[in-house]
Amino acid sequence: MRAVLEARRKAAVVRVEELEAELERVRADLADAEEVLRRRAIGLEQYLEALAEEETPVVVAAVSRKRPVGPRRAVPHRENAAGVEDLSVDYQAVMAAALDAGAGGLGARRAAVVLGWDSASASRVEGARARLKRLVERGWLVEMKPGRFTLPASEQTQDAGAVGRPGGGS
Repeated sequence: MRAVLEARRKAAVVRVEELEAELERVRADLADAEEVLRRRAIGLEQYLEALAEEETPVVVAAVSRKRPVGPRRAVPHRENAAGVEDLSVDYQAVMAAALDAGAGGLGARRAAVVLGWDSASASRVEGARARLKRLVERGWLVEMKPGRFTLPASEQTQDAGAVGRPGGGS
């Protein structure tokens, strides 16, 4: 009888160890699935932001920002615009930050700060990166190095000359 009970105890120990191993595997799978869900939620958020910018103007109300927020509108191509004033307030702020950054370039984290967003939030930094990429696609900025966005060379020299000689005098 003792041998039967010992065999049952050993079988129970083996079963507990198998279940514990399976539990660890399931926990790892759960962590992976949560990471995929997080990335997809960020992607969806970026997609919805892009749609909102491309479609009809939307006035955002009750948002705490350091500066007034105007209606969102599509970013025009550089050759179709009279100047930076054709961009929305947010994009104008990003362009000013790119000018301030100079040849070193503006990064997405700094752009998020300029937009008044939390730069520790990965989704906000990715949203800022998407805006910078959109400005590149439309000819407003160039990405000379990966992740570093600057004004096109012709605009940097024009702006530098304007800063050096107020009123355009020599």
